[in-house]
Amino acid sequence: MSRDPDALARLLPEWHRMRDADRGEPLRALLDVIGEQLDRVRDGVEQQYDDWFVETAAEWALPYLGELVGYRGLPGYERVSSAGLRDGDDPERARRRLAEALAPRRDVAATVGNRRRKGTLALLEELAADVAGWPARAVELSRLVAHHQPVRLLGEHVPAHGATADLRDGAALDLATGPFGSVARSADVRRADSRYRPGGLTPAGVALFAWRLTAQPVTRAPAHCLDRTHGHYTFSVLGNDTPLVTKPVPEPSTSHIATIDNVPARLRRRQVADRLADHYGPGKSFALHVDGRDEPVPPSAIVIADLTGWRYRPRYGQVAVDPELGRIAFNAREAPHEGVSVTYHHAFSDDLGGGEYPRDPETPPGATLFRVGPGLEHERIADAYRAWRELPRGVPGVIEIAHNGAHHEQLDLRLGTGDRLIIRAAEGHRPVLRLPDTYSDRPDALTVHVDGRTGADRPRVELDGLLITGRGIRVTGPLGELALRHCTLVPGWSLEAECEPQWPAEPSLLLERTTACVRIERSVVGSISVIGDEVSTDPLPIHVRDSVVDATARELPAVSAPDCRHAHATLHLHRCTVFGEIHAHAVRLAENSVITGLLRVARRGVGCLRHTYVPPGSRTPERHRCPADLADVRPVFASHRYGTPEYARLADGCPPEIRRGAEDGSELGVFHDLHEPQREDNLRARIAEHTPARCDAGLIFAF
Repeated sequence: MSRDPDALARLLPEWHRMRDADRGEPLRALLDVIGEQLDRVRDGVEQQYDDWFVETAAEWALPYLGELVGYRGLPGYERVSSAGLRDGDDPERARRRLAEALAPRRDVAATVGNRRRKGTLALLEELAADVAGWPARAVELSRLVAHHQPVRLLGEHVPAHGATADLRDGAALDLATGPFGSVARSADVRRADSRYRPGGLTPAGVALFAWRLTAQPVTRAPAHCLDRTHGHYTFSVLGNDTPLVTKPVPEPSTSHIATIDNVPARLRRRQVADRLADHYGPGKSFALHVDGRDEPVPPSAIVIADLTGWRYRPRYGQVAVDPELGRIAFNAREAPHEGVSVTYHHAFSDDLGGGEYPRDPETPPGATLFRVGPGLEHERIADAYRAWRELPRGVPGVIEIAHNGAHHEQLDLRLGTGDRLIIRAAEGHRPVLRLPDTYSDRPDALTVHVDGRTGADRPRVELDGLLITGRGIRVTGPLGELALRHCTLVPGWSLEAECEPQWPAEPSLLLERTTACVRIERSVVGSISVIGDEVSTDPLPIHVRDSVVDATARELPAVSAPDCRHAHATLHLHRCTVFGEIHAHAVRLAENSVITGLLRVARRGVGCLRHTYVPPGSRTPERHRCPADLADVRPVFASHRYGTPEYARLADGCPPEIRRGAEDGSELGVFHDLHEPQREDNLRARIAEHTPARCDAGLIFAF
């Protein structure tokens, strides 16, 4: 706050101020110090009134207010709130960490109200959303335990708990094994870790099913045609199977128990067939558009079917959809001629790689914007690039792709001194750049080439929000910087139906005799290959933050030179997951990361590893609190394949030395900043406090 330093001095008579000015104003300086302390006292008195309210109280007063209402602190709060803004972090993630740090303030404010609602299922769901940020559904398991009813209690107002299930009710049987099941079952007391007895949960307990994966939207994107003759398509533009999930809608009231429409649950065939109008259409979970029409395929023509093996064949006038596999089948006589576009939602752990999530892109000062898309000034990226090349040298160019279509283009970007080029997706879009197999005598990569000597002002290239498939990126010449932000360079170039890579050993990024500083942020990339002059040039700096480097197999090189030699590069890894081996000149810093393959560096005296897992037998620089040095542990992932919902996610059975091995108690790897271990601890503490009387409570992670 601004303060008037002469406020006290002006209260003195004029002759005192004149005498003080003649002697160098020592009295004025003293009154300035006294005034500063008076302001502190005044602010403290004013703050005393604010400290009566949890919304405005100072940080030191929160524990006293919490003690007054009987609040019990969250175990993971201190570690989360201490995670400050780090170098290279974007403001959006800093704001999210700040919101997580403020969660106990909201929790203290809601303590009295929650005490009054203790024992209700709706409160448990609300706690999961407030404390952990996860949508959840609470289930009272005692209502699902089969038992014989006395004859005197039989009646239409008494719920039936028969000992056998109704085999004619296919819809109920389809949901019997999940959180939305209503079929009674016998109590399983054989195993303490049974699905409905987590942690010793009794049949009289309450299960809280929480969804950690989020629903990622894809809007009016092209479907992938597998077989034009038979009309076979996939929702995923890469051609792989992807399960569809519901688009969550807000619950109508705080007392409402979550249904399948309020959480990002997998869409099941029978469920969608019974309630097609609730899941299909504009603004719903998925929709189909054929031959460029604005109106989607009418619901009357949609048939939900099992397309495993493509054995089902729709009739004339029908379109078969399999939401569990993400497949589409048309009648062979009605196969689309101008393509199919789809709108759907798929599950993923976080905002990573190319997606429609907010990215907050920045435009350099004085840059010229070229928009690309149907009906815009440029139809193709190459046309916008040529228009930028016609401008004077040194004018930054931004090529913004403002639609979700696929671009089949061969790009050869040639830069000169002072050039800066940004190719990015518009906010809320995820364009696909499919590099075609055009030439038979040379590679078909996206080429970034710098001609001749550029001097001190070297060119820079940035790719933001793109999904690149078909081939990789090749960089040559004295480039200043190559930045990849929120991009996906598909590991293995493309995917098979089961998410297997088509070309496992092919690199996504080839750095050939270049001086570029490579920066990769919140992206998914394949392997990185470096071909450099080890005599006359310094090692290339490669900075990777919050990203996945996937060589598609643990024994394949993720970062190396050809023939698995040491890459002439220096690595900086921050909160990354690396599937594969690393052979590099040096590792300056690797922190809170997981490297599944061997790490071998040429210079062990340079850099360090902090809270990073590397397999035994690796040749590394100095290590500090690395899990493999403390115990014989090995990371366990829910999925290693890109394209699956749980890709690069640590499994729940992963050793705690890795799942909680980061410096702040979070997990190692790309999803470190989700702070899921702390969220889980906080939620379990709140569940135990607000569980109904004489009931056990269990937390079950569902998908």
